[in-house]
Amino acid sequence: MSQPFFDPDTYASQLAAKRQRLVELLAPFAAPAPEVFESPHEHYRLRSEFRLWREDGQRHYAMFAPGDKHTPILIDDFPVASRRINQLMPRLKAAWLASEALGFKLFQVEFLTTLSGDALVTLAYHRPLDDAWQAAARALAEELQASIVGRSRGQRLVIGRDHVLETLQVAGRDYRYRQPEGAFSQPNGEVCQKMLGWAFDALGQRDDDLLELYCGNGNFTLPLATRVRKVLATEISKSSVHAALANLDDNGIDNVTLVRLSAEELTQALNEVRPFRRLAGIDLKGFDFGTVFVDPPRAGMDPDTCELTRRFPRILYISCNPETLARNIAQLHDSHRISRCALFDQFPYTHHMEAGVLLERR
Repeated sequence: MSQPFFDPDTYASQLAAKRQRLVELLAPFAAPAPEVFESPHEHYRLRSEFRLWREDGQRHYAMFAPGDKHTPILIDDFPVASRRINQLMPRLKAAWLASEALGFKLFQVEFLTTLSGDALVTLAYHRPLDDAWQAAARALAEELQASIVGRSRGQRLVIGRDHVLETLQVAGRDYRYRQPEGAFSQPNGEVCQKMLGWAFDALGQRDDDLLELYCGNGNFTLPLATRVRKVLATEISKSSVHAALANLDDNGIDNVTLVRLSAEELTQALNEVRPFRRLAGIDLKGFDFGTVFVDPPRAGMDPDTCELTRRFPRILYISCNPETLARNIAQLHDSHRISRCALFDQFPYTHHMEAGVLLERR
């Protein structure tokens, strides 16, 4: 069935409203006009999560409006999601209806797909998973040509791989990414490529080093590393660190030092507040940082980390929350000016948007 929040006829007007909102947020800082990168109007979301709702004796895919967990919107197809997800949805539903081993106490389904066509399906249960489930899941994985992960309390069973393989192109080069199940990855692959291309261009070719905070699975690290002499990248999530290390190796990128530290911890290390064993053998003073790249969570940078970025001649900032972006820029505005900014429409038909700014020392 159709979803009330999906209306391609409104795309241009909703994008214009987001642009105006970003312009207003950055107006106090004399920002230039934003470069605007639109999304495909449908089939743009590579990740989707559905609860299952029982009605007329069957379980159906369901979503809920924000703030309402009691009135389900039953889903047959989902034009917001990738074509691969829409192909998988009816086949998976037929499988759980036909198989007690797959369908019994199944309550949630998550799809993770890629632009290159890979797919992983996570099935969550209110019961232990047994040998019968594993046999049925293996047959399902073969039928769907997808990996399957089964989850229940204290269990995580993997049929195939526990990650998908993505290929993104930046400036004519293909980069290969492992995107783990359960870890963050950019949901809109087409817009993600545009974000990477913009950041790659904004950084430019440099003969100094890059500090990257919140590097995740290395989404930006891979292309940006080709623009500088060396990179010091930090990330706190273990699964993301493992994925980033694998992605660096898979792409033959060897000028990145990756440490598992939070941005706050790295700030303490650079300020020589206290030592960290995870930095043993790393000469922080041996880096010649010309640019710091940040892609923080929705809360933005904390004041101390924001103050740390002030040290750098150039700050390249990707934000999933323009309100906290504006708050951080307000802290930096006396020392840095905005030389470029961009709007990336990662989440069409919602109020959410991603923004990018390049701040350069005055």
